[in-house]
Amino acid sequence: MSIEKVDKGTDLANELLSFIENCSWDEAKDHIADLVRNWEFTDWETMFVAKSKGKIIGMASAMKEDYYPLPDIYPWISCVFVSEEYRGQRISGKLIDHANEYLKEHGFRKSYIPAPVENVGLYEHYGYSFVKEITNYGGGDDLLYSKDI
Repeated sequence: MSIEKVDKGTDLANELLSFIENCSWDEAKDHIADLVRNWEFTDWETMFVAKSKGKIIGMASAMKEDYYPLPDIYPWISCVFVSEEYRGQRISGKLIDHANEYLKEHGFRKSYIPAPVENVGLYEHYGYSFVKEITNYGGGDDLLYSKDI
């Protein structure tokens, strides 16, 4: 398994878009596909993919903002998703670690990650600490976690 940074206009970006469009994350895939399709990333923002045997099996992003009206809080690790058949192998953790190393190389010392309320406790496994409840742009309640990197 390898993790790669995705760059705009590459074959890997096209492969990622196809992966997103066909993934099972119905609540977020249209939004994430639009981000990649229109490459709405600036500066250091990017996507990462996990690949196994040449096939994308997971993704994550490093972004300035996420689905929350919190402009003073960044960078975000977001869009974390692993295909069902590859879950339970700590691939999410490897994607998150890779994104954090990337952010550290860009001068950041902390990262933030959101989670739906029903996923309470998920990101503590990856060294994150609960910060507070947050409300997303859709009006739903989520959880905010942070980690020193």
